[in-house]
Amino acid sequence: MSSLPLDSDLPDSLKNRKFKSTQRGKFYENLVVAGLGFCALISIGTTIGIIYVLISESFSFFFDKNISLAEYFSPGDWEFGRLKLEDGESDIQIRHSIWPLLSGTLRITFVAMVIAMPLGLISAVYLSEYAPRRVRAILKPILEILAGIPTVVLGYFALRFISPYLLVPLGGFDSFNATSAGIAVGILCIPLISSLAEDSLQAVPKGLREAAFGLGGTRFDVTVKVVIPAAISGIVSAFLLAFARAVGETMVVALAAGTNPVMTADLRRPSQTMTGYIVETFQSEGVVPDTLPYSSLYAVAFTLFLLTFSITLFGQYIRKRYQESYE
Repeated sequence: MSSLPLDSDLPDSLKNRKFKSTQRGKFYENLVVAGLGFCALISIGTTIGIIYVLISESFSFFFDKNISLAEYFSPGDWEFGRLKLEDGESDIQIRHSIWPLLSGTLRITFVAMVIAMPLGLISAVYLSEYAPRRVRAILKPILEILAGIPTVVLGYFALRFISPYLLVPLGGFDSFNATSAGIAVGILCIPLISSLAEDSLQAVPKGLREAAFGLGGTRFDVTVKVVIPAAISGIVSAFLLAFARAVGETMVVALAAGTNPVMTADLRRPSQTMTGYIVETFQSEGVVPDTLPYSSLYAVAFTLFLLTFSITLFGQYIRKRYQESYE
């Protein structure tokens, strides 16, 4: 039979505290619970509303405009034009394959991940396993400042510095290109990967490190062969979250990538992403409701939602599949 804990066994936060159960206290507790439930319902309702709008408008694009899913997902070009009719100008589709926008998104995301994954992981490992306290106290705020830089600033940085001073002198690069936008998005994702990966590394019990040191392992051996494998689920989740963040980035690609939706593997050419197309089309004065370009916005947005949602689900699977539990 378990005995009640002594006062010395209680944490400091519970010592000298008296809890009284009164009708007024129960009323306030129920009020707080109701408020929390209402906030949760607002979040759920907002999500359902967004999904409903995307599906309904996408339905209009595919069925009311007579565009089949086979044509939408088949290789081709993404372009809209106008046909001169007797009663005025009417919007028609010329080609409507999502692949040029999807390939532009993936090109920029690929460059961003090549930059962000190694630098973010190395930063996390250094801060968690190697950095002294004073150095860590300096570097952590710097990473937080980097995470707080507005994306529009990074977009202009890519347009005014990375492209003209770093890439164009190499030859073959256009002023707007996928590489400069990818580098800027990679810089944007470094703090995200570093922070999440460091949290995963810090969650590894010290007992594992001490046991590895006791067997004669060096700090590098312990980090590479013990700590990183033990935190691999969190590290992979950080990578996937950064990938989803790069796929959904808007301002950087709208400013630095260009507005030319082409299906190519050349990183030196302009590229238009799905988010960049949405921004450009909404800024166009000729786009009005119930037209094909207007409906295409929601079809592209729904495709982007499915892509990022799939990445999130895959990240959840990886986290649960490879998560280590320590008792």
